[in-house]
Amino acid sequence: MVRIGTVVMGASDVRRAAAFWTAALGHMEREPATDDWVVLVPADGQGVGLSLGLSESPVQEVPRVHLDLYTEEQDAEVERLLTLGAARVDWQLYPQDPDFVVLADTEGNRFCVIDTTHG
Repeated sequence: MVRIGTVVMGASDVRRAAAFWTAALGHMEREPATDDWVVLVPADGQGVGLSLGLSESPVQEVPRVHLDLYTEEQDAEVERLLTLGAARVDWQLYPQDPDFVVLADTEGNRFCVIDTTHG
């Protein structure tokens, strides 16, 4: 049996991305970040980590893999993430009455904020 330990994302500035994601998720560095790698883990030790590796690859406009962040307070969380440096994405693929908002982190990596009360 295997389980997901971390999700890995590319970043052109690993330290900047680490600062965003530690604040966004409440994670902490497992070991001190380097310029090319960091593993962020949940502060309480429970859940999936996020690893950030140095990458010069361009960001995919419609990524094949992305993070979904679940919340019961979507509007407040979107505003908090924007304050931390996230950006709104002009997403052309929204369905009618979406339960998600597409944002990008400080590196341009897309992620969704899902309203778990939406039904």
